[in-house]
Amino acid sequence: MRQKPTLKEALTFWTKLGFISFGGPAGQIALMHEYLVEQKKWISDSKFFHALNYCMILPGPEAQQLAIYIGWLLHGRLGGFLAGVLFVLPSMFILLGLSFIYVTFGNVPWIHALFTGLKPAVIAIVILALVKIGKKSLLSPFHYFVALAAFICIFFFNIPFPLIIIGAIFVAAISRKLIPGIFHTQNNNVVQKIINEEDYFLNKDTVIVDTGFRFARILKQVAIALLLWVIPLVVFYFFTSDFEFWKTLSMFFTKAALVTFGGAYAVLPYVAQVSVEKLHWLTNLQMIDGLALGETTPGPLIMVLAYVGFMAGHNHFGNSLVMGTLGLVTTTFYTFLPCFFFIFIGAPIIERTQENKTVKQILGLVTAAVVGVVLNLTIYLGKVVIFPTTISFAGLDMVSIIWVVVSFIAIYRFKLNMILWIGISSLFGLAHYLVM
Repeated sequence: MRQKPTLKEALTFWTKLGFISFGGPAGQIALMHEYLVEQKKWISDSKFFHALNYCMILPGPEAQQLAIYIGWLLHGRLGGFLAGVLFVLPSMFILLGLSFIYVTFGNVPWIHALFTGLKPAVIAIVILALVKIGKKSLLSPFHYFVALAAFICIFFFNIPFPLIIIGAIFVAAISRKLIPGIFHTQNNNVVQKIINEEDYFLNKDTVIVDTGFRFARILKQVAIALLLWVIPLVVFYFFTSDFEFWKTLSMFFTKAALVTFGGAYAVLPYVAQVSVEKLHWLTNLQMIDGLALGETTPGPLIMVLAYVGFMAGHNHFGNSLVMGTLGLVTTTFYTFLPCFFFIFIGAPIIERTQENKTVKQILGLVTAAVVGVVLNLTIYLGKVVIFPTTISFAGLDMVSIIWVVVSFIAIYRFKLNMILWIGISSLFGLAHYLVM
């Protein structure tokens, strides 16, 4: 059996992961698996995937929550806290720097041209996300029906994303009771072959202390989470001149964090719709540029929300970089606070439970609804890029259409690195500007 890694050894890995975790949740989880399971043997396959299964049914970034979970398994709450913080801290500072550059130099013609080239590539990336989520979640005719219904609700009737999620959960619960066969899928489950579990420090036979359901522990953790949630609001109330703005920002991103089922692309339509059209924190084009910036940073893509918070503070307070920074930090805090809450409360319980088939079926249907919502995001952002002036044949931007198609083929068909393609697209935008 392997010796327990020291906290210093674990922190070295979590810090490194925070800087190199490009490639979305799949790439981030693969990095953790390669190092923690295959190289260091700190945790076995069975333990790793048991934790991952729980994280995948939670709202929020599953890769970061998996880091918190494994950090907790290795070194308790302190280990989980440090793993979760280090997972997002590098990307927060990198995104802050990029946001500074964007608002300071974004109107310089050649910088503007770089972002113009990025916009069609971002649309292709969103389409790719739609394809990937659809392949994983549309497993039966019923799932397709729910995805279509979700799209109709948000596109034609402007029903808010949280209500669509609640509706999907309600439909799934009722359907499972009345017609359980409707959830039948053709998915083939891959059977994991576990070899020499004893070679790992944490394995299926490891007993984690202080697990199971304990009401007193849960009550204490809920109280701590509520206290942490309230503290920034109290500070804003006494030390800022516009408490209403900060209250709105805090409430909005808390709500967004709690409904992020299916990854960042699921909640982005909701964030874009409210922050652009209702709250007027930024424009459609600035939202697309934020997606591009988010794709170039390590860590979870949900960090794009931090960019929205930066633009909200920056624009609301008369182009203030200080208020933009405060908006970004506040948004990051409220976006990721629930992640720690879910793991520290749920992990001790999940360690004593087996996979819950009912929960998986219900949340599988929620993910199907997310496909319809992401389709709405694709159309919502796509028409801004493809029809920059007016939705008509005369307003069609053929260069953008061509680059969307080229970008999709490059990333999907030829598997080109996304960060590399974002760089190529920036140069394309600059070249087009210089030629025109």
